[in-house]
Amino acid sequence: MAVGGRYLLDTNIVIALFADEAAIRKALVAAEEVFVPSVVVGELYYGAWKSERQQENVARIDEFAADSVVLGCDTETARQYGQIKSALRTQGTPVPENDIWIAAIAIQHDLMLVTRDEHFGQVRGLRTERW
Repeated sequence: MAVGGRYLLDTNIVIALFADEAAIRKALVAAEEVFVPSVVVGELYYGAWKSERQQENVARIDEFAADSVVLGCDTETARQYGQIKSALRTQGTPVPENDIWIAAIAIQHDLMLVTRDEHFGQVRGLRTERW
């Protein structure tokens, strides 16, 4: 794990943060800047709404999102998405749709994507780090 830097958090990292993993807390303190894709916030809300503790989980995500810098999608994100998806199709290495959008946001903003998903390694030009 690098010290400092500009990071984009994948869903599994936010879930680990919610689980109060010490390594995630430590890495976030050392980070220079941290961002969250709107797609990740959507995945978190989806998980909350299908959980048994909907209201509690939704409130937690509301608070997290309000305290985070959330990056949305725009035309440049869509351009990156199209390039990434086309390259993955050519390579024959599919990646889940939401993860292509997350990768597009990371590349667009020149951010290190923090994830525990190996399939992001298929995306050319994407920098990843595992926490």
